[in-house]
Amino acid sequence: MSTPTAPVAVIGAGPYGLSTAAHLRARGLPVRVFGRPMVSWREQMPAGMLLKSTPAASSIDAPQAGHTLGDFCAATGEGRYVSDWDVIPVETFIGYGRWVQERLVPELEQVRVVSVDRRAGAFELKLDSGEVAAARAVVVATGLSGIAHLPAELAAAVPAGPSATGPVSHSAQHHDLSALAGRDVVVVGAGQSALESAVLLAEQGAASVRVVARGRTAVGFGAPPDRQPRLRPRTPFGNAWSLYALTYHAGAFRQLPAPARRFLVRRVLGPLGAWWLRDRFVGRVRVTQGRRIVRARIVDGRPVLTLRGAAGHRSAPSALSELAADHVLAATGYRMDLAALDFLGQGLRTGIAVGAGGPLLDAGFGSSVPGLYFTGLPAAASFGPVMRFVCGTAFASPRLAHAVARAYG
Repeated sequence: MSTPTAPVAVIGAGPYGLSTAAHLRARGLPVRVFGRPMVSWREQMPAGMLLKSTPAASSIDAPQAGHTLGDFCAATGEGRYVSDWDVIPVETFIGYGRWVQERLVPELEQVRVVSVDRRAGAFELKLDSGEVAAARAVVVATGLSGIAHLPAELAAAVPAGPSATGPVSHSAQHHDLSALAGRDVVVVGAGQSALESAVLLAEQGAASVRVVARGRTAVGFGAPPDRQPRLRPRTPFGNAWSLYALTYHAGAFRQLPAPARRFLVRRVLGPLGAWWLRDRFVGRVRVTQGRRIVRARIVDGRPVLTLRGAAGHRSAPSALSELAADHVLAATGYRMDLAALDFLGQGLRTGIAVGAGGPLLDAGFGSSVPGLYFTGLPAAASFGPVMRFVCGTAFASPRLAHAVARAYG
């Protein structure tokens, strides 16, 4: 394996993978990019979904001008999404991602990386095509793939795992929610995914829909653009000093204590529904909040949840109740788990230092394994919640590409 001539490998072809590859190519580095374009958006998001992110937060960063969401709309006549009042259909965003890929990463190889290991000073990648490829550096940009989080109480009820056709599923397993039409559905969660999934279920013919917001979490919605604080700096996520710091000074996030970083990644910008979802939700979806799930079981093929009042909530903490349905949809988000990235060899995974819920990364997004980089959601533990959103590519991609070029260019 000839390390000096081997390319940089980018694993993943979503917004972060495409943006990173474009920046690496712009620096003259040989790059191979593996994955299906926008696959998480095409297969793990429900049809009819609207993006919570504003147009300002929805452009994939590129080293050349002319590749913003607005540029795509102007070039294709797809629509005009420019203000905070404009809401972007997921289908439009998928089309935008494919457009960026075709223009900036045309050599994308739509194959799956089966394994990555270290061999003789370089990385060895085995592909499902049968090829064994060499790389001097590897960038992991696999997005949401494999890291859907199912609470332990629900997981215990389905030892074989959640399933779109079974009694319990995760929202990542549904592209077409109309498959649940005519059924009584309980949606677990209180974030945008849970609330929008509940609305789509109701609109697509579910017999009844109920949201269970666990613990002390209450169902809520953000403020519309004209009700944002005026004496606060503007960000793509709203007007607030904290959001400004987390968005535009993400590098400083690494200096915070690990418990603070873990808390901020999970709590900032969620759980909260988008302002435009309120009118579609209220009066159509029932809500149970201030309760926690203490047990889930399957009775005659139907899921039954045992609920208890949450500590600190006005409901009696000791009071138990049961809630049955035809199906439980867990819209409980994603948690970074290195074990889920099973394509990384055991030797690599055990060599990755972790903290605050993800790999510990240096200022250039490099892990403790030389030559192994992470971007997107896996980088949130080091750089903050902006890494959960598309606009985080503007911070991550130039810095990662610069670091790789310095080390391997």
